[in-house]
Amino acid sequence: MATTTTNTPTDAAAPRVRPQPPAPPRRGRGRRAGSAGRQLHGGWLTYTILIIFTIGSLIPLVWALIASSHNNSSLAKTPPPFWFGGEMASNWKFAWEQAHMGTAMLNTLVVAGTITLSTVLFCTLAGFAFAKLRFRAKNVLMLLVIGTMMVPPQLTVVPLFMWVSELGWTDHLQAVIVPQLVAAFGVFFMRQYLVQALPSEIIEAARVDGAHSLRIVWHVVFPAARPAMAVLGMLTFVMAWNEFFWPIIALTEENPTVQVALTAIPQGYVPNEGAIMAGAVIGTLPLLVALALFGKQIVGGIMHGAVKG
Repeated sequence: MATTTTNTPTDAAAPRVRPQPPAPPRRGRGRRAGSAGRQLHGGWLTYTILIIFTIGSLIPLVWALIASSHNNSSLAKTPPPFWFGGEMASNWKFAWEQAHMGTAMLNTLVVAGTITLSTVLFCTLAGFAFAKLRFRAKNVLMLLVIGTMMVPPQLTVVPLFMWVSELGWTDHLQAVIVPQLVAAFGVFFMRQYLVQALPSEIIEAARVDGAHSLRIVWHVVFPAARPAMAVLGMLTFVMAWNEFFWPIIALTEENPTVQVALTAIPQGYVPNEGAIMAGAVIGTLPLLVALALFGKQIVGGIMHGAVKG
């Protein structure tokens, strides 16, 4: 009996189908869905508001420059002058020589720089301790730190001046520097930042690897707190540079800061308003230069910390 066999195609003889590459996404649809690298563009209303606020913030500085180039009779006119005059060189020279602005700016740079460095360092360490370390009465001490922010500085002037006089620091820069080495606001600010920006797991991992406290602070805490340290340093430097209330009490015109030196410009019954404006502009220029040089780095550090978080 003959048997018939049928030949069935095997898998090896089956035709191979080459897989097709996936179609690239449409450019427009992908951007509408959202991408990590896209740029946001503001409309005309956004730019209009920004231009208005920019012009409004520049008006006082521009007016001070214009006023520093006029004399009293020109400034007393109605309406006042809205363009530069011919007295700028004489007013600036008078303000520089009368107020000893060279010595004042050097003293202010020393005072503001020392206060900024100490405040950033000590406030970062204290903020780290309150944020991540465990010790007794931590919450009570934090409340006391916050409570000192509620005390008006006018209440501490008399005992502070008595303390400075006992130490013989009157008319010396340390009388202005030492009372402001640490700020309660800085401690609170750094504590609030490090609570969110510094995970406790990283600190525990560093301790497991054998890192001591100073190494943890240097290699873990400071890199994580760098954006907040930049912001705190900028705010502290500006506040220390513009401080007037305590320096006018502790210092004299022989060894002044910028704000104290400006009080020496008016003389006689009719103060020279153009020279006063010139002194104010001279005292503001270092802040503008610092902002122009380090503003991009400060903003970049803030944005880096925000994206990293």
